[in-house]
This record gives sequence, structure tokens and C-alpha cells, in this order.
Amino acid sequence: MGRPVTDIPVQSRAAPELLDQPETERPRVLLVDDDDANLLAVESILEDLGEVVSAKSGEEALRHLLKGEFAVILLDVYMPGMDGYETAQIIRSRDQTKGIPIVFLSAVNKEAEHLLRGYAMGAVDYVFKPVDPVVLRSKVAVFVDLFAKTKEIERKARQEQALLDANLQANSERLRAEQELRRAEQRQAAIIQSLPMVLYLERYDASPRRPDYISGDLEAITGFTHSAVMAEPSIWQDRLHPDDRYRVLAALEARRKIGRSSIEYRWQCADGSYKHFLDQAVLLRDADGKPLEFAGTLTDITEQRSLESQLVQAQKMDAIGKLTGGIAHDFNNLLAAVIGGLGLLEKRAALGEDQQKILSMTKRAAEQGSELVRRLLAFARRQKLEPHPIDLAALKDAVSDLLTHTLGGLIKIEWQIDDGVGRAFADQAQLELALVNLIINARDAMPAGGTVSIHADDRQLTADDAMGLPAGDYVRICVTDTGIGISPEVLEKVMEPFFTTKEIGKGSGLGLSMVYGFARQSNGAFLIQSEVGRGTTAELWLPRAPNGADRAGGTPEEPKRRTRMRKRTILLVDDHHEVRSTTAAVLEDAGHEVIQAADGAEAIRVLEQRECSCDLLITDYAMPNLSGTQFIRKARELCPDVPALIITGYAESDAIGDRPEGVEVLLKPFTPGKLEAAIARACGAAVSSD
Repeated sequence: MGRPVTDIPVQSRAAPELLDQPETERPRVLLVDDDDANLLAVESILEDLGEVVSAKSGEEALRHLLKGEFAVILLDVYMPGMDGYETAQIIRSRDQTKGIPIVFLSAVNKEAEHLLRGYAMGAVDYVFKPVDPVVLRSKVAVFVDLFAKTKEIERKARQEQALLDANLQANSERLRAEQELRRAEQRQAAIIQSLPMVLYLERYDASPRRPDYISGDLEAITGFTHSAVMAEPSIWQDRLHPDDRYRVLAALEARRKIGRSSIEYRWQCADGSYKHFLDQAVLLRDADGKPLEFAGTLTDITEQRSLESQLVQAQKMDAIGKLTGGIAHDFNNLLAAVIGGLGLLEKRAALGEDQQKILSMTKRAAEQGSELVRRLLAFARRQKLEPHPIDLAALKDAVSDLLTHTLGGLIKIEWQIDDGVGRAFADQAQLELALVNLIINARDAMPAGGTVSIHADDRQLTADDAMGLPAGDYVRICVTDTGIGISPEVLEKVMEPFFTTKEIGKGSGLGLSMVYGFARQSNGAFLIQSEVGRGTTAELWLPRAPNGADRAGGTPEEPKRRTRMRKRTILLVDDHHEVRSTTAAVLEDAGHEVIQAADGAEAIRVLEQRECSCDLLITDYAMPNLSGTQFIRKARELCPDVPALIITGYAESDAIGDRPEGVEVLLKPFTPGKLEAAIARACGAAVSSD
């Protein structure tokens, strides 16, 4: 702790130039002393020189230094905790504060050794207590004035720099404006040159037609230079598409009369390909109104027409998908009645061996019809993926059956499935469709016939692969042909939607894009390798099913032995008479009491008459006036918490919007076992073996 400062005159005045400064710009002095009396005394001496900031410890002083600049630091040497020497050392070690002058205040240790230590720690001066106010003010005033002048120099330097920058900016903007003007002129010329368009002037009476002036890159659009066109006057008419020639020549003749034209046509370029051009022109006249020349534009609209064609194709495929979904709904209703009726016949009628065989064949045909619906929906991509382990031997048989009448006699299929190959984990219907697409593409690549080889093996990736697949176990299925192959430039585009090299009407351009999308959606990959003249190999990588997973078989097997279901009173609602009748018969054979209703309104009246004496509601989803979900909600207003089951011919249960809570969905057509299991789930009863 330092000694008190004595003999201090309170009244004192600073230099006028310091007083004239705004308060916010006054230099600041940091005073550090642990004695309150010393702080008060020194503050009264220096208050007119600048803003005095007091600190009672080294730590507090360091905190002040983090918040702003100071002209000088008055630092007591001996303080408890962090003394003046240590505080000065820290101040000098920081880039932000190392340039601030430090004046030590000391009441003892005037020996040279202590003075040298203070200077070594960064002090610029010493003031000994009790301090002389005049001496202290003089020393501090020097640093305050130096600080103020430094700031003033910095301010003027900033002003001068700002003026210099403004001048440079003005010159720069003027130069930039000149450069921008030149660039605008160049840009205008470049835009015209780069657009798929040329500007032309053509004499009114030119015959045959040829332009006298061209602006734009005619060669980039057509492959011909202006000089080549001028050298061969009939080139324009000769290269018109035969289907467009008569119409275009008639339009050009008409423009002489009406003074304008807008014609779209196909024209053969230098490389032999046809492009779509939009040719527009207006007639220019002289001062007397006599026709002089046509000014026009020739625009390449080939890409626009291609995009329009793709849009039409997409709309067509979407329409096919919607049509397929509607057909599937109606077809599933019919199959539900057929399969239900056959099940009743099989159960109720005493049939001989021949009759039983016929019934089994009919039932199998109906089940194949149900499978056909699933394949149609898979093609239309209106069925969500249902991945499960797929046995490749069974997959081979299914794909071979699908292609039996498709490939023709010139194509031979060879299957090679490695021993012990794992099961793929994917949607079987989509995988079958993908393989059929690949095999048909292979057939089309071998018009003279050949062999399509299908090889399946296990693959393991130990690290993330360039295909984008994570490390893990995979099943690879390769489809290889010995056909004409695919050129590298075409190979880059084959997986783009709507891209096809086939003739119009022989390919949608969606096959390979669907295979690629299926592979990615299945967490796999799809690759194509090809060499012109040697053939193509398509690789389909799919995750391998883990050991012990359920084997594929379409839908899970139904339990062959079930608990006896207790007798229930069931309200069955379906607007399709045949489906309702067969479903009711199946339920009655299972021991249930069935009340039938043809629509939701009739079913509501039944509930009201019976005072909710029903154990379960079974309703079709798509019904006129009141849908299945709407009926269930109204029914639960009368009979809260009544169990309910929706049966539907739509392939996607997710398509049933706003399904009430706890309502099961069963897809048509269904077997009695599936119906029984769905009832058990809806009513909260388990179905298991005896």
C-alpha cells in the first residue's frame, strides 16, 4: 500500500485546447492504487487533464484496459495481490496495451536497483510519494498531449485518406463507366453471336431465297458459313424437311403480300441432323412505301421442342399411372369376389377329385390375376416398396416365366447363380421389373440374336465405394449381352429420364432410369459398362439380407393353425354387392353374425336402430357420398371406441387419407386367413397357434 499524497491544491485548470475537446473525446488516464485516499488525491490533480479511470488492484486495471484506450497509466508499485511490477509486465506482454506509457508511483525504494527493475518492467518514469502536484501534472500532461496529438494526426490521416480514396474512387468510377460502355458494346455483339439465333436481311425479290446480311453465329447453328450459303443459292430450299417443304414455301409466298411471316420448320444441318427453326420476318419499305427487304430472325428451338416432347411423355406416363391405379382398384374388387367365392365353394361343397382340381386351377388363376395387378402397379410406380429377402433361384423362375413369350427364338438366356449366394433385400416385384427391363434392352441390342447372360454373386465392400455405397455385404446381379454396345457419349445419358436411342414408338426412355431409381431407393447402385461392337454389362447392386431373416415369398405366410375367434356381431359396409356378399359368407362361416349395409348412410341407420350393438365395423374405403373413413368417424360419434377395419382395392394403404386412429387396413383381394388375422388385430386379439 502506498503512502497518502499530501499538500495537493484542489483548484487547477488545464490548457484551453484540452478543455475545448468534446467530453467523449477526452484522453483517459488509468490510475491504479489500492489506497482510496491516494486515488481521490491524484484524481483531483488530474481531473482537468482528462478522464481519470480508477482501479484498486492490478486485476481491475487489466479489465479496464480491455475496454478502451488510455493516454498514460499511473501504477502504484506496492499493492496486495498483484503488485505494480507484475501488472506492468502483463500490460507490456499484450499487443493491445504494450504501447501505453506507464508511470510508477512509489513511496519507497528509490535505490537505483529498484528503479532499474521498474524500467525493465516497462515503466517510462517514476513519481515518488508524496507527489508534487505540479510535477505530476506536468508529466501526465506530456503523455496526454502526446496522445491527443497522435489521435489528431490519425484523424487527419484518415480524412486525407478518405479524400484520396474519394478522388481515386471518382477516377475509378469514370474509368469503370468507360470500360462498362465498351464492355456493353462487346457484350451486345457477343450475345447476338452466342444466342441460338441469327439476324438477317433478305431482299424482297430474292429468288432463290438467300440473306444479304447475317449477324450472329450462323455456323454454330447450322454448320454452314454465310459464304457457303451465298455460294449455293438453293441450299436453304434443298435442306427443308420433306414433310415441311410445301407448307414453308407457301408461307414465304404469302409473306410477300401480308408483309410478315412466322414459320416453324425442320432444316437439315451440315452434320445431317435436323433442327427445329423458328423463322420470323417483317417487311421494310422505303420512304415512298415501296418494299425493300425483309428483316428477320432465325431461332434454333430444337431444345424447346425436345423439352415439350418430354413433358408430353411425362404427362402420358402419369396418365397411364393414374389409369392403372383405377383399373387396379376395380380389378381388385372383382378378384376379391372371385377369390372369396372360390374359397366358399372349396369349403362348403363336397367335390370330387376332378372338380377339386378344376377349382384349384381357377383359384390359382385368380391369384395370378392379383399378382398381375401388383405388377401393373409396380410398373406405374404407384405401389410403395416392400423390401424383404429374395431367393435368387425363385427370382430366376419368376423372371423366366415373365419372358417366356417376349424374347423370341433368337435370344438365349443363361443364368449363373453362384453356390451359396446370399438373398437380396429388396422389393421383389420391382426387382423382377428391373431385370425384365435390362433383359429386353439386351435383346434389342442383338437384332440378329445372341445370348443374354445373367450372373449373380456376393460382394463385400470394406469401405465407402465410389458408387456411393457404404461398406457392407451386397448381392450383385449382372446382365450381359454381346450386342452392338453403346458409345461413350450416349452412355453418359442412358440413365436420364426419357433418353432413348430407339425409334419413335419403340421405347419410352424410362426403363434404365426406373432401374437406377429402384436401385438407389433400395440402398443399392446401378452401373453400366459398354464397348461399341462388343456388348454391354449392366450391374445391379443390392443389399444382402442378414442371416436368419424371413425368406421371400410375396406376402408373409398365414398361420396354419389359429386360435378360435369368439363369435362377434359385425357390421359389413361395401357398395360392391358381390364383394359384400362373399365377404359376409366368409365371416358367417367363421361363426360371426353379419349385418350388411350397401353404403355409409344405411350403416349409420343400422347402428342407430341396434343401439350400437356391434362388436366390429368392416367397411370399404371408396364408396359414394360417404367414404369409409368418414363413415367410421360418424359411427364413433354414436358408438365411441368401436373397433373398425377398412378393406380397399387401392394398392397403397397410405393413399387412405385422414385414417381414424387405431383402424386397420386390409387390401383386396384377401383370403379368409388374412381377413381373420386383420379382425384379430382390429379387436386387439392375438392370432397364434393352438
